[in-house]
Amino acid sequence: MKRQFLLKASWLKVIMTFVTIIILGVINYSYADNISGKVLSAGSPIQNSTVTMYSAGTGAPVQISQVSSNNYGEFTINYSKKSDDVFYIIAKDGKLSDAINTNSKNSLTLLTLLGNSFPDKIVINELTTVASAFTAAQFIDGESISGNISGLKIAALNAPNLIDPATGKWGKVLLDAINSSQNVTLSSLNTLGSLITAYATVTDDNWRGRFLKACTPAGGTEPTNTLEAISGIAKSPWANPAELFSLFDAAYPQPKDGAPRFAPFIPYLFYAPKDFALMLCFAGGGIYSAGKLCLDAEGTLWSGQNWMPGSQSGVLNGLGGGTIKVTSNGIPLSPPIFGFRGNRVDGVGWGTAVTQDRVWIGSLSGGIAVMDFDGNLVAPESDFPMAGKTGNLMGIGVAANGDVWIADGTNDQMLFFPKGEIRQGIIVKVEGLKSPFGVAVDNQNRVWVSNSQSNTLVRFSADDPSKTETFNLGISVRGVALDSKGNLWVASNASLNFPEVPIPPGTSIMKQFQILGKNMMENVTATNTTGIVNMIRPDGTQPNPSGYNGGKEINVPWGVSIDGNDDVWVGNFYGRGVVLMAGAEPKGRSAGKNTGDVIHSFQGGSLQMVTDVIPDAAGNLWVANNWNVPEAVLDTNPALPTSTWGGGSGIVVIYGIAAPTRTPVMGHAQQP
Repeated sequence: MKRQFLLKASWLKVIMTFVTIIILGVINYSYADNISGKVLSAGSPIQNSTVTMYSAGTGAPVQISQVSSNNYGEFTINYSKKSDDVFYIIAKDGKLSDAINTNSKNSLTLLTLLGNSFPDKIVINELTTVASAFTAAQFIDGESISGNISGLKIAALNAPNLIDPATGKWGKVLLDAINSSQNVTLSSLNTLGSLITAYATVTDDNWRGRFLKACTPAGGTEPTNTLEAISGIAKSPWANPAELFSLFDAAYPQPKDGAPRFAPFIPYLFYAPKDFALMLCFAGGGIYSAGKLCLDAEGTLWSGQNWMPGSQSGVLNGLGGGTIKVTSNGIPLSPPIFGFRGNRVDGVGWGTAVTQDRVWIGSLSGGIAVMDFDGNLVAPESDFPMAGKTGNLMGIGVAANGDVWIADGTNDQMLFFPKGEIRQGIIVKVEGLKSPFGVAVDNQNRVWVSNSQSNTLVRFSADDPSKTETFNLGISVRGVALDSKGNLWVASNASLNFPEVPIPPGTSIMKQFQILGKNMMENVTATNTTGIVNMIRPDGTQPNPSGYNGGKEINVPWGVSIDGNDDVWVGNFYGRGVVLMAGAEPKGRSAGKNTGDVIHSFQGGSLQMVTDVIPDAAGNLWVANNWNVPEAVLDTNPALPTSTWGGGSGIVVIYGIAAPTRTPVMGHAQQP
């Protein structure tokens, strides 16, 4: 009897093990599936192309399956999928029937980045290659794609914004009313796609050699095929734009009668660009006049807004905005117009921060809101010990240990929440604060605070705030950021020789903006620029006390962020764009530059008067349009047609141009 029981128990164990394996298989794998598609160039099939599906991750990519396209460019691939797989397909070589270069080993290498969710039927062509190479630029090495999982997922989610993988044609976001006409992304993408076509079709080997050389990224090696070429452009879109346009002109010369060029993809660029950066603008969910930008661990964007969309708000009269939430691929999840609100939050300046599990908002009204990642308040205003005792709240700094520091911009004080505990919050008086603005906390538990009504920055010990140090910088000090080595980078709106205007102590933030804004409008132009960026080492020394102005590329800088290469990104307010500067120890693409040198200045139709910039785990750069038409912000009776254009419109993403960065940023910048 005992033996029979043991046998039954043994069989039961085998059955349960088998069932467990099946259940785990269902959880981790879908049933075997297949994906079919076509490999095309300029709409024509590519025969005998080697089509390979890979799964990308932190290590070397794993080959899933490999097939060849038939005479119609068609293929079918079988695969099994885990829930966190990031798939991509490369189609290499093959014979293009309509091409002059019919050699099957023609270095024509095409890509589509699929991610984990994709259609059953796809097209792989020049446009999918451009879209995928730009969104995954920081993860491509030759024909291999690998990197941090979060960044790979973000890259894959964004590729369809540019090109629909099912059709190989333009994506919905690229085609929307904002992006199809307000920037050159559509024309730039088509121009690059046409260059890939030309590589496969021109008879001039010298042209192909020039093309590969022009696609070499800064600090990189010369590519050997079209995928490497386009990813090289994506990594350094500023490197050789004039030469690339010259190659386009040579491949598709302008007919003398003014007729369109015989390029396969239109519209194309008419003029040589300053760069080939691809950007998209996202709107909705209460986005309007964004201040500080923050990203959570999933790459979701959070930002408090100065004003309410659709209002005629400015520095004299305003309806305060709420808090926005936008997915890592640009879908707004916050309520339209109002955003997330509560706890008297009515307009937000620089007061946004994200921790591992919460979003902190400091309002211009003095209210503080702490939310979960669904936008729900986690505490009523009565839980904050300093409720009713605060002025206009500005920057929020989060330490690596979770401590939260908030700058009170009108009462010249700091609010401290140890480990983010709301009910433990206290008011901290610190000597030397003068309308504190930006806040950062380093790994030595020292708090760095910029003074917007001064040319100084104060550093004090979080353990003993009476121990302070003061650093002299430019006028009206704003955004601050710590690189991985603990160097602080800080932007000042104006240089020391800029005409100053007196601002009485305790002046409200909006009144400050009115006074400073009018002064800027009277004295700043595209040629008469002002503003500097400084670096302060952990020991308090400044390698360049007079600051960096980028050869006057810097013009009223505001926000500062550091990417995974320790290079510096600056919101260039009056420059209406973004500036990339070499960091403290230039390396990689910034090798050969000196600290503080401008690598490139990005501008475009979607970029307005920028306050903040922040890189994500995929290397995309998120950009805050804060103002648009200054007169609508500052005038007592602005012109009706532009009276709602004072605040900046939309959040802009520039794809693949930054080194991937860990988010949320708590303390020093880090790689993912």
